[in-house]
Amino acid sequence: MIHDGGLMTQAAFAPEPFQPARGIANCHMQTIAGHYGRSQEGIVFHRWRLDTPDGDFLDLDFPEVAGHLPAENAPLVLLLHGLEGSARSSYAYEAYRQLAWRGMRSVGLNYRSCSGQLNRRPYTYHAGETGDIIFVLQQLGQWFPHATLGAVGFSLGANMLLKYLGEQGKASPLVAAAAVSPPFALDRSMEGIENSISRIYNRYFMRALHQKMQARAPLLDGLVDMERVLAAATFRELDEALTVPLYGFADVWDYYYQSSSGRYLPGICVPTLIIRSLDDPLFHPDDIPYDALTANPYLTAVITPHGGHVGFAEGQPGQLNWWAERQVARFLAVQFGLL
Repeated sequence: MIHDGGLMTQAAFAPEPFQPARGIANCHMQTIAGHYGRSQEGIVFHRWRLDTPDGDFLDLDFPEVAGHLPAENAPLVLLLHGLEGSARSSYAYEAYRQLAWRGMRSVGLNYRSCSGQLNRRPYTYHAGETGDIIFVLQQLGQWFPHATLGAVGFSLGANMLLKYLGEQGKASPLVAAAAVSPPFALDRSMEGIENSISRIYNRYFMRALHQKMQARAPLLDGLVDMERVLAAATFRELDEALTVPLYGFADVWDYYYQSSSGRYLPGICVPTLIIRSLDDPLFHPDDIPYDALTANPYLTAVITPHGGHVGFAEGQPGQLNWWAERQVARFLAVQFGLL
């Protein structure tokens, strides 16, 4: 494993060097550029609704990238989005493009109540929820029995994917995976986002979460204290009021411990690319478990000094390129034998 101030990497895959776009090396500018700067042109979606065993539903978005139609037996990559995102978040568009350009198909999973329509049941998703991932992968295996399966997760979705891989070990149907900007220790992440300039991200997410909780109040009535839920001002307060009682955790620290991806890294038995920046404004840099990343030969860790949170914008303003999604597509293409 090499950490030379530019990249830390392991295994056969050779990532391209990352150089932040001129004038936007700052972690917050990288994060904002990533949120607003990616193109959403040239892709149309076909939505499939999947009924779940508990009487709810999941919406899957299959993208069609203009000018690129992978073969019917091409590898299929499942995309897992971040907190309060969707299968049509900006980074998802870029990932679908990069994958299609290299001969791969993709499908985005919208977590419950993230597809634009509220779900029927009170349960949605949380950082450690992997049951819906298992169910969707089973369905994809039935629908596309000749397709090699892969997955990519971003932010919260990256945490969920790494946890899933560690839990499943060799039982996972995935041949390869990639995780971009994952948290490794949720308790440390909460401390960072509550006690620094990064609190602005806390306010952004909390506004979206409060709106959704108000809409879902009838489903949650009697299961949680809605007054506490709607009064929550931080992620930790919301997790204490909502996630802990709804999903049966002992307390918020039990939730963070059980759901943090770092503790599941040793169990991963699938070639997996992990991309994180040291200046990610949402996560504390000392949550990166270097020993675990080094010890598992299935992991290829790329830790960059800059990049922000799901940013990794390179080039120059007005002509940005997106390094992380390109590395994800290159890595998966190598694992699938396409490069």
